[in-house]
Amino acid sequence: MKLITAIIKPFKLDEVYRGAEYVVDFLPKVKIEAAIDDALVDQAIETIEAAARTGKIGDGKIFVYDLQQVVRIRTGETGPEAL
Repeated sequence: MKLITAIIKPFKLDEVYRGAEYVVDFLPKVKIEAAIDDALVDQAIETIEAAARTGKIGDGKIFVYDLQQVVRIRTGETGPEAL
């Protein structure tokens, strides 16, 4: 399982995913976080990258982190089933 964090331009948010806006000193950005099954990571990165790209400075970055555990509190499911 992976956690994908993407920092993108706010006006590109609707084309990528829902997220929360936050303040950056130079250019406004939006931070998106999504817990993704390993099998979907490459597809998610490609989708975010294609939707968020304007070709200009400040398009953002994508970070991918390993997730050691995910728990769905309501059902007690763990791992990929909890996603």
